[in-house]
Amino acid sequence: MNKRIRLLSVLLVMGILMGSVSCSKKDSEEEDIVVPEGYKLVWNDEFDAAELSTEDWNLETHSPGWVNHELQAYVASDEYVFVEDGNLVIRPVQNIDDKGRVSYSSGRINTANAHDIKYGWIEARIKFPSGKGFLPAFWMMPQYESTYGPWPKCGEIDIAEVLGNDTDTTYGTIHYGEPHNQNQGIYSLPEGDFSSEFHTFAVEWEPGLIRWYVDGEMFYETSDWYTKTAAGDPKPYPAPFDQPFHVILNVAVGGDWPGSPDETTVFDENACMYVDYVRMFQRDSYDENVERPERVLDMREADETGNFVHNSDFAEAEDLTDENDWKFQELNNGIASAEISDNEIIITTVDEGTEDYSVQLVQPGLPLEEGASYRYSFDAYADEDRQMMTAVTGPDQSYLRYFEDTKIDLTSDLQSYSFDFEMNEASDDNGRIEFNMGNQNSTANIHITNVRLEKIE
Repeated sequence: MNKRIRLLSVLLVMGILMGSVSCSKKDSEEEDIVVPEGYKLVWNDEFDAAELSTEDWNLETHSPGWVNHELQAYVASDEYVFVEDGNLVIRPVQNIDDKGRVSYSSGRINTANAHDIKYGWIEARIKFPSGKGFLPAFWMMPQYESTYGPWPKCGEIDIAEVLGNDTDTTYGTIHYGEPHNQNQGIYSLPEGDFSSEFHTFAVEWEPGLIRWYVDGEMFYETSDWYTKTAAGDPKPYPAPFDQPFHVILNVAVGGDWPGSPDETTVFDENACMYVDYVRMFQRDSYDENVERPERVLDMREADETGNFVHNSDFAEAEDLTDENDWKFQELNNGIASAEISDNEIIITTVDEGTEDYSVQLVQPGLPLEEGASYRYSFDAYADEDRQMMTAVTGPDQSYLRYFEDTKIDLTSDLQSYSFDFEMNEASDDNGRIEFNMGNQNSTANIHITNVRLEKIE
C-alpha cells in the first residue's frame, strides 16, 4: 500500500572499515505514486537525481556524544550521505588512526525550512542497516522548537527506528511533556527482517490522533499526550503536535539504546541505510477542535495477602521474555541468563555490561495511587558478596523514580530487605519493580524470592 514497487538487489562491493565500500542498488522498473485515499501529494523525493538536492535537504554536523552518548560524528559530506542507483544512502564509517584509535562518522539530513508539514501522511520506503551498535531512524522534529520550549516539550515523532541487532522489529514513538514522557508502539515482522529487503514505513498524523503503519498495516495509534511551558502551565491540546514538523533521516552509532559496536559489527554495505523515497501527503483541511481523551486507569488488584506482585515467590516457571509478569533483559553489552527453580530466580552473569540496567529483572503493571504509602520487600542473596540496585519506577512516565534507586549489599546468606515509600506523583497503573544487576564490579550469581509490593496505612 502507498508504495512504488521495485525489483531490488544489493550490489555487493568489497571494502571494510576505512571507506572503500560502496552502497548501491540496481536500477529497477518504477510505477506511479499511489496516493492514500483522501490525501493529495504535497512533496516527494524519489532520489532519482544524480545527487542529493540541497534545496530540499540540509546536511547536519554534530560532534560525538551530542545526544544519547552516541559515538559518531555527523559530517556534512557525500562520503556519508549520497544518492546512488535511485536511493538515498546514509553510510556510517569506522575510522582507525595510525595509533589504533577508533572513531565513527555518519550522516544525518533534514528538510527543515524546506519541507515542513503540519498534519498529513508521511511515508518512506527504507532498507535498514544490520549490525550491533547501529540505530537508524526516520523521524520528525518541529520547525520551531521554541514554540513550546526545548525537547521534550517541543515534541518528537519517531516514524521508524530499527536496532541493528534486532532487525525484525520497528518502533513508532512520540516524545513529549514536562517531565519527559513517551508513547510507543512496536511491530515485529512475521517473517524476514527490515535489513534484507525494503519496507514502507508511514505515520498518519491528524489533530489529536497519530497512527503508525508498516507496509500499509496499522500497528499503533495514540491520542494521549500533553506539554507545558517552562513555567509549568499546560498548553492547549493537541500541543505540541499542532505545529509544523520536518523529516530527519540518520544512522547513529552506539549510544544508550543500541550499545556500542562489537567484534561482530561490520562496516560494509550492510551498514548502510537505503531510502527509496520520501513522500508527504495532506488532506484539504483538518478540524483542530479536538479534546484530549480522559485516561482511565486499569489498577491491578492485590492478592489475598495484599501483594500486588504476580508470581512473587517464583512458584511458576514462567516465560521471562514476554510482556507478562516477570521479564528478564540484557542491555548495553550485558550477557546473562535467568532461571526459575525451587521458588527463586537465579541470575547468572557472564558480562556485567556498561550500565546498571545491562542485566535487569523487572515486573510492570503495578498500581500506585497518588498519596498512598507502600512497602516494597524481597529476600535475596548472592554466591559471593556483591551489590545490586533496585527501584520502583514509572516506565510510561519517563522512568520516573517512585522509590529511588537503592544499592543493596548482598551476601552469601539469605537476607530480607524492606523499604517504605510514599507515592507522591500522579496515580499510575503501570508502576514497575526493577532489579538492576549490571555494571556492579561483579558477575556473582544472584538469587531473589518473596518479592512484595503492598499498600500500608
